Amino acid sequence: MTRSTAIAAPPAAVGNSQIGEGRMTITESRPSELVRMRLDFLKPFASTAVAEFTFVPEGGRTVVTWSMTGRRNFVAKAMCLVMSMDSMVGGQFDKGLAALKSLSEVTGAARP
Repeated sequence: MTRSTAIAAPPAAVGNSQIGEGRMTITESRPSELVRMRLDFLKPFASTAVAEFTFVPEGGRTVVTWSMTGRRNFVAKAMCLVMSMDSMVGGQFDKGLAALKSLSEVTGAARP
């Protein structure tokens, strides 16, 4: 079974001084298995990354993994020498996964 959902959004979003500016495109989606997105960062510096949500059934639950990969240019490599990526975005990953867990538990409880 294949499902398709159209999502209307502006081609680029402007964030704030903490987020920057960029674009996100869903490049692959397999229900109950994977969602892959291309992230094009424009500001504060240009870069591209791939973010993935993977879903693996385990017993009576689903293990969700949220990952982000990408090549680092000179500026990004230099930043990693003085800044921890985990401390910069790790909290956002934790908050996002906790929100996803809460939403799925409410949605799952509502199913017949």
